[in-house]
Amino acid sequence: MSKIKLLLLEDDPNLSESVSEYLEEQGYNVTCAYDAPSAEDLLYEQKFDVLLLDVNVPSGDGFSLLKASRKAGNSTPAIFITSRNAMSDVEEGFESGGDDYIRKPFALKELLLRIQTILKRNFYHNPTDVLTLSEGITYDTENQMLIVNGEMQTLQLKEHKLLKLFIQHKNELLSHEMIMEHLWDYDEIPSDGSLRTYIKTLRKLLGKDSIVSHKRLGYQFR
Repeated sequence: MSKIKLLLLEDDPNLSESVSEYLEEQGYNVTCAYDAPSAEDLLYEQKFDVLLLDVNVPSGDGFSLLKASRKAGNSTPAIFITSRNAMSDVEEGFESGGDDYIRKPFALKELLLRIQTILKRNFYHNPTDVLTLSEGITYDTENQMLIVNGEMQTLQLKEHKLLKLFIQHKNELLSHEMIMEHLWDYDEIPSDGSLRTYIKTLRKLLGKDSIVSHKRLGYQFR
């Protein structure tokens, strides 16, 4: 299996060296950039699994870099690394498309744990990968399409979100609470009935035994 690839944008040479050496010791492949333009070039030239972006860098900033990359269709998860600590900066980081935010100074182990958590939540396969769910059933991670016996299946938004959640946590028991929080936004009212309907739809497509119901506990995708 190829190493997980990280892009590290950090203009402080000493910190960049410390972070990259530590993460490479943990088995990651780290590519370093020291200013915004070089990081932008790397994003166009290569595929990464996680982006580690300092905010205050020469010839640009991490927020703007990621925002432009998101507009261009790049969905790679990103962690901002910054000395900024105002809530407005945290807000700007998430609004620009960031997935996490770590403040300097930080422990290298904490950064590692945040990377591991993000990788568990996301597809960290090559974006062109097609996942085989079972015989005749595949999931195209780049185009986010479910294909059953060669035919693309149309899913409702929440059905699709639920499918992705199951794929990302295959063989794990997911509680009703976790699923509800994932499918419904804070201003929406979760519905047990709707969840059962989504499960029923996915079982029809994936097979009745693909999603196991554990009474009063949750569901498990196998």
